[in-house]
Amino acid sequence: MAACELYAKHARVWLPDAAEVWKSAELIKDYTPGDQTLALQLEDGTEVKYKIDPKTNNLPPLRNPNILVGENDLTALSYLHEPAVLHNIKVRFIDSKTIYTYCGIVLVAINPYESLPIYEADIINAYSGQNMGDMDPHIFAVAEEAYKQMARDERNQSIIVSGESGAGKTVSAKYAMRYFATVSCSSGEANVEERVLASSPIMEALGNAKTTRNDNSSRFGKYIEIGFDKKHCIIGANMRTYLLEKSRVVFQAHGERNYHIFYQLCASSHLPEFKAFKLGCADDFHCTNQGHSPVIDRVDDAKEMHNTRKAFSLLGISESDQMAIYQILAAILHLSNVEVKDQSADKSSVSPDNVHLMVFCELMGVPGEEMAHWLCHLKLKTTTETYVKSISKMNAVNGRDALAKHIYARLFSWIVGSINNALKSAVKQHSFIGVLDIYGFETFDVNSFEQFCINYANEKLQQQFNLHVFKLEQEEYMKEQIPWTLIDFYDNQPCINLIEAKLGVLDLLDEECKMPKGSDDTWAQKMYNTLLKQNAHFDKPRLSNKAFIIHHFADKVEYQCVGFLEKNKDTVNEEQINVLKKSKFDFLLKLFEDDEKAASSTNKQTNTGRSGQTQRENKKTVGLQFRQSLHLLMDTLNATTPHYVRCIKPNDHKASFTLDPVRAVQQLRACGILETIRISAAGFPSRWTYQEFFSRYRVLMKQKDVLPDRKQTCRNLLEKLIKDQDKYQFGKNKIFFRAGQVAYLEKLRSDMLRMACVRIQKTIRCWLARKKYLRMKESAITIQRHVRGHQARCYVKFLRSTRAAVVIQRNVRMWVTRRRYQKQRSAAITVQCFLRAYMARKQYYKFMYEQKAVIIQKWVKGWLARQHYKRALADIVLLQSCVRRMMAKKELKKLKMEARSVEHFKKLNIGMENKILQLQHKINEQHKENRELSEKLNVVGKTQAVERERHSRDIENLRRSEQEAKVKAETVPSLLEQLSFLQKELENTRREKETVEDQAKVYVEETQQVVAELNMKNSSLNNEKDELNKLIVEQAQQLKETKTNMENTKQMEKDLTEERSRYQSLLSEHLHLEERHRDLKEEMNSPSKPSHKRTDSSYSSNSSEFSQSLGSTDGEDNSQTEDETQPTVDLPVLLKFQRRVKELEQEKQSLWQQLDNREEAQQEKAKEAEKQRTVGRAELDLETLKRQELESENKKLKQDLNELRKSLTNENSASMPPAPGSLPYNILVDQLSSSNEELDMRKEEVLLLRSHMVRQEALKHKDSALGEGVKIDLSEIPSFQDVNRSTAIHTLNEDGELWLAYEGLKETNRLLECQMQEQECLHNEKNKKLLQEVNKLKEEKEQQQKLLAQSLNLPEGARIEAILKHEITRLTNENLELLEQQEKQDKTIRKLKKQLKVYMKKVEDFEASAQQKNNSSMMNTPVRAVNITRKEKEYQGMLEYREGDESRLLKNLVIDLKARGVAVSLIPGLPAYIIFMCLRYADHVNDDQRVSSLLNSTISSIKGVIKRRGDDFEVVSFWLSNTCRLLNCLKQYSGDEVFITHNTAKQNEHCLTNFELSEYQQVLGDLSIQIYRQLIKCMEDILQSMIVASMLEHEAIQGVLGSKPTGLRKRSSSSPEEAVTVEVLLQRLGLFHATMSQHGMDSDLIKQVVKQQFYIICAVTLNNLLLRKDMCSWSKGLQIRYNVWQLEEWLTERELADCGAKETLEPLVQAAQLLQIKKKNEADAQAICNMCTALTTAQIVKVLTLYTPVIEFEERVTTSFIETIKNLLKDRDESSTLMMDTKKIFSVTLPFSPSSVALETIQIPASFNLGFLTRI
Repeated sequence: MAACELYAKHARVWLPDAAEVWKSAELIKDYTPGDQTLALQLEDGTEVKYKIDPKTNNLPPLRNPNILVGENDLTALSYLHEPAVLHNIKVRFIDSKTIYTYCGIVLVAINPYESLPIYEADIINAYSGQNMGDMDPHIFAVAEEAYKQMARDERNQSIIVSGESGAGKTVSAKYAMRYFATVSCSSGEANVEERVLASSPIMEALGNAKTTRNDNSSRFGKYIEIGFDKKHCIIGANMRTYLLEKSRVVFQAHGERNYHIFYQLCASSHLPEFKAFKLGCADDFHCTNQGHSPVIDRVDDAKEMHNTRKAFSLLGISESDQMAIYQILAAILHLSNVEVKDQSADKSSVSPDNVHLMVFCELMGVPGEEMAHWLCHLKLKTTTETYVKSISKMNAVNGRDALAKHIYARLFSWIVGSINNALKSAVKQHSFIGVLDIYGFETFDVNSFEQFCINYANEKLQQQFNLHVFKLEQEEYMKEQIPWTLIDFYDNQPCINLIEAKLGVLDLLDEECKMPKGSDDTWAQKMYNTLLKQNAHFDKPRLSNKAFIIHHFADKVEYQCVGFLEKNKDTVNEEQINVLKKSKFDFLLKLFEDDEKAASSTNKQTNTGRSGQTQRENKKTVGLQFRQSLHLLMDTLNATTPHYVRCIKPNDHKASFTLDPVRAVQQLRACGILETIRISAAGFPSRWTYQEFFSRYRVLMKQKDVLPDRKQTCRNLLEKLIKDQDKYQFGKNKIFFRAGQVAYLEKLRSDMLRMACVRIQKTIRCWLARKKYLRMKESAITIQRHVRGHQARCYVKFLRSTRAAVVIQRNVRMWVTRRRYQKQRSAAITVQCFLRAYMARKQYYKFMYEQKAVIIQKWVKGWLARQHYKRALADIVLLQSCVRRMMAKKELKKLKMEARSVEHFKKLNIGMENKILQLQHKINEQHKENRELSEKLNVVGKTQAVERERHSRDIENLRRSEQEAKVKAETVPSLLEQLSFLQKELENTRREKETVEDQAKVYVEETQQVVAELNMKNSSLNNEKDELNKLIVEQAQQLKETKTNMENTKQMEKDLTEERSRYQSLLSEHLHLEERHRDLKEEMNSPSKPSHKRTDSSYSSNSSEFSQSLGSTDGEDNSQTEDETQPTVDLPVLLKFQRRVKELEQEKQSLWQQLDNREEAQQEKAKEAEKQRTVGRAELDLETLKRQELESENKKLKQDLNELRKSLTNENSASMPPAPGSLPYNILVDQLSSSNEELDMRKEEVLLLRSHMVRQEALKHKDSALGEGVKIDLSEIPSFQDVNRSTAIHTLNEDGELWLAYEGLKETNRLLECQMQEQECLHNEKNKKLLQEVNKLKEEKEQQQKLLAQSLNLPEGARIEAILKHEITRLTNENLELLEQQEKQDKTIRKLKKQLKVYMKKVEDFEASAQQKNNSSMMNTPVRAVNITRKEKEYQGMLEYREGDESRLLKNLVIDLKARGVAVSLIPGLPAYIIFMCLRYADHVNDDQRVSSLLNSTISSIKGVIKRRGDDFEVVSFWLSNTCRLLNCLKQYSGDEVFITHNTAKQNEHCLTNFELSEYQQVLGDLSIQIYRQLIKCMEDILQSMIVASMLEHEAIQGVLGSKPTGLRKRSSSSPEEAVTVEVLLQRLGLFHATMSQHGMDSDLIKQVVKQQFYIICAVTLNNLLLRKDMCSWSKGLQIRYNVWQLEEWLTERELADCGAKETLEPLVQAAQLLQIKKKNEADAQAICNMCTALTTAQIVKVLTLYTPVIEFEERVTTSFIETIKNLLKDRDESSTLMMDTKKIFSVTLPFSPSSVALETIQIPASFNLGFLTRI
């Protein structure tokens, strides 16, 4: 392909420019080989001539087609060169506001200098699990790729983040680590991710500082290894740091700051813990005020200090170590202020009394005089002697600064080591991901040792980067099996050798440092002599002998030699260090432990005579240390798979979204991006799969050229289009193109499409023109015909009108003349008349004017006087009102200040402390309660009498006040009578007025009767009109009212759904936390109790949950507060309670041991007392006889009761029970109650006798051992209960009589305690009621007093109205209270009716059994034989089971049940029916223990199944259906009138009779909600991988979508067999729907599930659309709308169109319409705003920004149009979030659906293995 084909007319090229680097131009005419110039036209219209060098013949680089501009990957560009890269980045950064761009394997990140909402948790979730090329470029995509490769390839990864200061390296590294912490779960250790992230604020505080380029510049390099286990969960981390800029501790340039920690410490100096450091403002210290910029905008140093301390605590660094760190930092600040005084040229001194020196020595724990001495002196050692030498002021200041730098470096290293220890994990590390945050290539006006090391590190990293890029290219070519040709790329090994090789720069520097008299000048001369002629990368400046130049890969840099040796040596006065090592400060000694270890090791290896010299020689220089650490880093990176992030600083002014082309190109060259482009361009940068190539360039083929084999078709087409076969290669799966070939193919494609368009336009225009001509011809003939006829008719008409006009003219002229004469005559007469009248009136007015002027003056003067008086009066009133208002405001202000007082807030905040103190106080008081019971009983009797007297006095006072109020209220009727009298008088006056008005009306009607008759019609019409207007107004008001009602109902429904969703989310969180708590308990108990079996006691958790759910039903507000406060547990309080529980358990164990010891002592004493038992045997026998007599009397009473019942039944001849309310029934009830009372009295007598027996036995033997033993038992046993104690006491007497007496005494004690408690409760209730009544009376009294006081100030009319209002409010309050009492009584009546029914049924059963006995006794006589037919059994719908079979029942019915077999063959909800039938049996036998045990076991079993198999949709759906069915059964058979309306008569008979289970209904409702949310989660996990592939990626309409060229990171096209289509998604949705329907789930619940499904589809699809630029096109909008239509059809087929699922798809539909709508002018913008109501402003702007044309005829959305959209939508009230919440779950409502299944017809299949259940 020749150049002339590309450099044709209208081709666009790039020209170099000094300001913009590159400028766009367009060719005016075609280029022909041999031309010396190119005729070009710039974008501003100016024409230029571009000269072509005839030797090189280098033409200007070509521009890419517009369709390729703004691509995600720079390697997708057809022309790969510097201007194309710069322009693409500029378009993405400025126009699209996109900061990330791929360049092959590199992510280019530009600092926006603005916070962007692209790092939230929903963005992380969107990128998690996605392929790198599927989504738009992002740091999260790089992190996900590294995480995925680590998990897939089992190979360590590394992310290399580089760039110059201010480019955003630290932020990028921080977000990468945040991504790992979010997507990874911690393994074993808690909060590992938080600790990893907590290291960032610490390292930023200690290693970051403000520079002229960046407010938060990292002044060190760090490499963080994040460790993972085999499950790819974070287990720890390790950090390595490089080349900390220590010189910043003592020096900062203008506009810069020291490290942040110093300013944070100064900002927090007011805190009490920092008072001892004697700090102040940052401006007070020399090392923090040199830059004269102590404050950073929008940064609060005190708040940052709080975050730093919090991070220290989170990493486990103790408070003492933290304070030690701050102490050392404060000491460094004071050290910088130590003043060195100059005494002579080579002598200086520091005063020991220097304030800052004293503070420094105090903080460091060293002697001040010694430190002051060595700050100004130096110890010199020779082979024979040692002497001390004083130094100059400059050297002393340098020594002081060196000491400060050394201390800070040691502290920094110790903190890094502590962080590594805190992040170290005991679990073995399986793999790691390293994040390298290192400085980029730097060049300043003055470059020193630090820039040299930084650029040396970048040379090494660039070499590794080039080799990796080269390796990837080679692997790609080999994988595709195309011929591999060696690509020439820049190798910077010579530059690296210049620096690190033998006799290199670093080697010469280290050698010079060893020389005794080495200096920077001698080192520079050595380099000139050694390297200047041998290495081309080394050069010498022309005008300097103290500098050198190195040609780096990015640019040549001139380094100044001054300070190189000193910085490389990093020397510190050893005597100063020795003084610090003698410190009493332990933490300071920790920092210098490494020095001591190194010194001791060197002393062992060397002789004693030359130990100091060898120590200096063996000390590593900074350059050597940095080189070794750099080699270690490169080894680590080479052993990992690297991922590159290159950060670019767009401008030096920190302006948001502003790109400086010159600075950008410098950084692109320095970070190796252009080198990557060059390597890619040298090979085959453009790569297409065969299918993509065929789809894109199908238009260039003819129908006969299309073959079934796509590869051969593509081969044939390329051989025909591109003759040079070196321009492309055919790979195994892809076609590889040289640079520029895709642009050439795009040009051919656009030309072909343009020709086709022209051909189509030509044909259509011809057809339209011919059609228009024929239509015009036919119309012309028709027009001619009509025009000619019209002309003939007009001519005839003209002749007639001419003749008529002559006649008319004659008559008119005559009439006009006569009329003119008459007018002139009448006008003359009229003028004369008016003139005469005017003269007469003028004379008359003259006389009248003079007379009335005097009268007017009189009235005007009077009016002016009155007006002046009124204004003065109004001003006075206004002044009074202002003064009163000012006084009222002052009073209001005073009251507000009192309300805001400190005591008010203290009362509010006292709550939690009081609660904790109360809890501890309760625990301490529990041990004192047993002792205080007897004292309380005595006090209660006394207090009752006192309180009664006091209450009686209060009641008397209140009665007096009430009487006074009544007396005052008696005046009200008199006032009412006066009011009625006045009203009557007013009515009389009104009547008189009406009579007068009637007379006047009659008079008017008589005089104007004619006028009234004429106006009747008009008035009737007006009345009709008014009525119609009134109707219209009324209808409008009705419409307004209906609208307001509708809006109110909608708002209420919205609030209700929000409250329900909030409650359900809090419920799910609570249940999740409860499960987690239970799991942790099981893990804690599993090693100690491996063989634990679940018993009834294991349901305590369910009972606790039950109680909590009861609390949640009290009200929505209470449920919110409880659920919200429950998950946030205060950790210290929890730990205190745990410690207290442990102490109580230890006390309990010690008390049990004491009890055992005492019981052993009792057994020994009982053996000794056996001889003395016979003494009191006689009296005990007498007491036992009395007890037996009482028991016999009880038996007789029972027999009498039975006989009475029999007699009553025999009296009724019809053998029917007596009706309630009849005489026999009342007699029966009275006798039954009297017998029960007598029975209770007898029981009490028996208990008293038993206690009396024990007392007598104790009194007889009080001096013996037996009596002592009894005393011990009576005092100890109530507080310590044990099973084994009965055997110990039982041995006191062989016959067991004493044991019976003891048991009797226990029962009496319990009875007395119960009675006392009941009396106390009754007394408390009475007191509460009396207090409530007293309070009510007081309130009424106060209200009446207020009312009377107010009414006295009011006039009579207002006073009466106020009294009436008060009476109305009082009566309404009384009515409300009565209604509440009535509701409570209704509830009690319902309960009593239920109990009465139960008792009636029992009486009927008893009488029937008695009658059967009588009948059987009468049938002893012989009777003739009768044939008896067997009736079929009538079942009652209950299942009998033995107590304790609940676990067996639920194991077979819930835990081991297979959902599929039950759902297919049996009725839906069968397990729920069986459980409810068992529950009915427990209710029938009136066993509350069985009911609670069965329900709690059922709930826990279902929870266990959901927990184990929660990922199985079928199982979760099955148990959701059964749980809802069980809940509906509880409601249907509860007996409530609300639920029994749909029941049959038989079903009403099956209602529960003994227990009200409304609380368990709430618990089951909460369980159903939990299962529903698990169902949604399971369904979401299944659909997640299908939604994007089916809704976005799959092309259902072939040929509509045109694929574009993509880069190296494009996603691999899946094969047709693996493609997920919309049909597959619909099949899955149909399977879900069929499963739920098969399980018998309620249709309303199914609709809610389907609505949630469609919301998930919409949210996931829209989120991916917002993060994928390649999906935002017109054709993709068409595809989405087609897919949405298929989903809507699916809903219609299953009759689910009304479930609200279509509305959830509205955001996706509007996004698709937004892609297809016209986007040019302001009208289009207004239409978009009106259409996109379901999308947020951020989403609309994002879609318009990402909109990418797929074909050349589409246009991009201009920035001005996007700004118009923003202005139109700025007033919209909505959230600013970009992504839809994919985790949102709509609130679910559980509908009540009664079952028509009769319980008595249900049979249990044998497969359930429930043979132990019996149908009743």
